[in-house]
Parts: sequence; structure tokens; C-alpha cells
Amino acid sequence: MKTTHQYGAGADRTSEMNGFFDSLKVSDVSFRVLNLESVASFYRDVVGLRETGRDRTTVRFSASGQEPAQIVLIGDPGAHPRSLNSPGLFHTALLLPSRKELAGTVRHIGERGWRFQGFADHGVSEAAYLTDPEGNGLELYRDRPKEEWPGGESGVAMVTEPLDVPGLIAEAPDPESPYRNIHPRTVIGHIHLQVSSLENGQTFYHDLLGLDVTQRDYPGALFLSANGYHHHVGLNVWNSRGAHPSPSGSSGLVSFGIAVGRSHVEEILARADQKHMSVHKSHLGFRIMDPDEIPLELSIL
Repeated sequence: MKTTHQYGAGADRTSEMNGFFDSLKVSDVSFRVLNLESVASFYRDVVGLRETGRDRTTVRFSASGQEPAQIVLIGDPGAHPRSLNSPGLFHTALLLPSRKELAGTVRHIGERGWRFQGFADHGVSEAAYLTDPEGNGLELYRDRPKEEWPGGESGVAMVTEPLDVPGLIAEAPDPESPYRNIHPRTVIGHIHLQVSSLENGQTFYHDLLGLDVTQRDYPGALFLSANGYHHHVGLNVWNSRGAHPSPSGSSGLVSFGIAVGRSHVEEILARADQKHMSVHKSHLGFRIMDPDEIPLELSIL
């Protein structure tokens, strides 16, 4: 698919980024990993996240170095490796505040010798894709201004086109300036899950959580958001249609957190009660299982 939109490089979009996340934030994406130090080194030294704390079995990271954590690693050398076709994480997406910051981070990762899986222009954003040492997907991206997003019947019409990688890298800061860390205002822009059924996913993330469907015509995928964003949650069945969850205790995604306003939490809990769904108190707030047994940690902003 081709788009006729013309896009500029774009300045720092921090204020607009914050507006999209005023009513919903994704955080505390937790992974069970076989080699804690190897994976921690990737997020710290390659990506440039900052440690917020650690103990013998856990390392926590965020862009700012402050809580709440954005990435949480739980070491378990005896974990069973998760099947790549089972429901779980497709990728965690870190949203940088400008094209310049994305370019600098991408260049740094390349200079560290880490291989990217691909790059894409999605119309609403420019993105780079890679995985950590144990195959957990990571997207790094920057948004275009909302007025430039291609529109569709349900909200947006995201596409996947080749990214002008040389043009992106040309936006990077002076190569003589040492890269220290990812920009501290980087946020988790969205989480993308592979699920067994888009219909079941819509029932949970739209009907129960109340997220708006923003695009349903992308083959094999569904995108949902709050507050007019292109997507805070992505779902796909490209590798996992009809698949069963991995055994309990497998490596990979353990849980992820969504924080919303107090009234919204109360509405979600009321709907869960009406549907006779199990809700458990947790250290963040409330834990609810999605249809593929992926735990969602629901908390108050």
C-alpha cells in the first residue's frame, strides 16, 4: 500500500506525546529470562535504558532511571523456553520524543554491532525493530504529528512501507557527541501481543477494558487505544492463530501493566464482576487474565 502524504522530520513531540498518555500508560512489562545478566546488558548497554533497581533475581529499567519501571527482567535459568508461536509478546514499543532522538539511538545500537530485524514507515510513525538476546521483540519509534496521520474508517490507516534509513540516520546528533542513554522522556508507546483470536482479544481489550478500536482492516491484526492515539495495544494472529498458551513458568512475557484513571479502573472492575471474571489484588493494583492467560496489571494513574 502506498501513501501520498508528505512528511517532515518533525521536532520534539514531547507535549503531544504526553497528551496521548494522559489517560492511559503502559508500564512494567515483565519478562522471565534464562540469562539475567545477558539480557540486562542488552537493555542497559545497547538500548540505553537506566537501571531503577535490582536484586539477586530481578533487574528493573526505565528511560529516566526512576520508577515506575518500564522493563522488568526476572531471572530463571530453569525456565522452559517459550514457543515463538504461542500467545504472548510480539514487541514492546519504546516511543522517543523526536526523530533526532530515534536516529541517535538507532545509530548507537548499530555501532554496538546489534542486528536490526527491520525498519518500517507506518504513516503514523517511523520504526526500527530488533529483539533482545532471548527473542523478546522491541520496537523503537517516533510519531509523526497527528494531523499527518493517514485516516481510515475506524480511525487511522497505518501502513507498512520501506523506511528511509539513511535519511533517518542523517538526523542523528553529531557523531562526535558520545551516546550516553536513551532520551529520559522515552515512554512505552504501545505493547503489541500475538494472540490466538482477534475476536477474543477485542472482547477483552475493547469490551472489558474500554479501549477504542482504531484500525481493524490491517490483515491479521487489530489496534486499540485511548485518548485518540493510533494504538496503545496491538494484537495479531500472524504466528499464533488458534495456539495454546505456553506452559506456566515459561520464558518470555510474564505480565504487563496498564494505568488508567480511578473512575476507569472502577468501571473495568464492575464489568469484570458482571462477566464473572477473576480479579486478584496485586502489588500494582489488580491482576486480570486476558483470554490467552496473559496477566494484565491494572493500576490507577
